[in-house]
Amino acid sequence: MSDKDPLEFDDTLLDEELVYPDWFKLSLGDLNDDIDEAREQGKFGIAVYYGQKRCAYCEKFFEINLTDGSIQHYLREKFDVIPVDIWGIEEFVDTNGNTYTERELALRYDTNFTPSLVFYDRKGKPVYRLRGYYPPYQFRAVLHYVAEGFFRVEKFRDYLERAEPSLFFTSGDLIERDFLMTPPYNLDRRKQSSNKPLAVIFEQGSCHACELLHSGPLMQDEILGEIAKMDVVQLNLFADTEVITPGGIKTTANRWGKDLGLFYTPTVILFSPGGKEIMRIDSVVQFYRLWGALDYVNKRVYDRGIDYQGWRLQQRETIE
Repeated sequence: MSDKDPLEFDDTLLDEELVYPDWFKLSLGDLNDDIDEAREQGKFGIAVYYGQKRCAYCEKFFEINLTDGSIQHYLREKFDVIPVDIWGIEEFVDTNGNTYTERELALRYDTNFTPSLVFYDRKGKPVYRLRGYYPPYQFRAVLHYVAEGFFRVEKFRDYLERAEPSLFFTSGDLIERDFLMTPPYNLDRRKQSSNKPLAVIFEQGSCHACELLHSGPLMQDEILGEIAKMDVVQLNLFADTEVITPGGIKTTANRWGKDLGLFYTPTVILFSPGGKEIMRIDSVVQFYRLWGALDYVNKRVYDRGIDYQGWRLQQRETIE
């Protein structure tokens, strides 16, 4: 496994296109056939990999996670990995029998952030989606969670809390910033809708990724310019801090995080001025990914019926 920090990298588009690992399985376009082949080999099922040819997060996934011998061995033993280009036009038959282009399939599974993986069991049922890039220890835990069937009896956060207790309830203060709202945290937007979108950042103490977020993207003028257009709240994911959610529910940060299924810090959840969740980044994030999400929400592109991927595609076509 590489000794590079899996959390530190430049997320600008790569100069050269990525090449899939030679053990990825190139599908003939019918996921049902792919699952049949995986089942015949005694595997749990398939993992559909959603990526982009010049995605820095995908490169990190290949360089860090997939060069870990134990991860690669377990992944190949339990799954056939089928690659999909989220901008592609090749057609795939999903296990529901319907035909989609690669882009349509990516939208169907809400794979806004690459790399994403959707795991199917040997009956063709999609049982778990992992969206975005995660460090090896969390990715390895996801593989075990799915392949050993724990998804049938518990949420991934509960499984991870048992399997990797050191990741939870760490001590230490959160990083203070001038743009953060102060308590009490009444985020109810039902009757007192703000004219600003809301960003809720879930963090924890002694969090390396949180430190990198604050010392990197959240120090950049472009990001701070977008943050200034929002109400921004910072919550400790494992604390009993009282909060009223945008939907008006009185709870604590810890309970709210559990209800949202959060297990990674930092997680950034973006809400409309009226309190509707628009999108979340609950995986590794660098400058361009964060800036793109903030810009999309601040411009209220979603009100025009344009999904995030479609909006990004429009931007790419304009630039090129």
